[in-house]
Amino acid sequence: VQLQASGGGLVQPGGSLRLPCATSGFTFGRNTMAWFRQAPGQEREFVAAMRWTGTTIANSVKGRFTISRDNAKNTFHLQMNRLKLEDTAVYYCAADPRVIIQSQLGVPHEYEYWGQGTQVTVSS
Repeated sequence: VQLQASGGGLVQPGGSLRLPCATSGFTFGRNTMAWFRQAPGQEREFVAAMRWTGTTIANSVKGRFTISRDNAKNTFHLQMNRLKLEDTAVYYCAADPRVIIQSQLGVPHEYEYWGQGTQVTVSS
């Protein structure tokens, strides 16, 4: 299984970015897909997750970020709108073949597969 995140870059505050995570060897179905981020000197932070039951969005980005998937392309996305300076981080996609329980969605070690990360910089 391989995950590859892309789409990062430099964007001004208030702007938007869409991050795709291309997967190979991973079967879309009853599993969990997620996005985390990590800023310099900080721990990896949960951003959003998707299971067949629905999506979960971190409070820090709720109303601005959404997670979605394209089954035909074996890709899932993080749509980021109204970006803020504090959204600057390396963004990682993650996936697990299980349906991770709600209380554990934000725990990085619950996820078996990880992409390499893509840098998002919000700056004026």
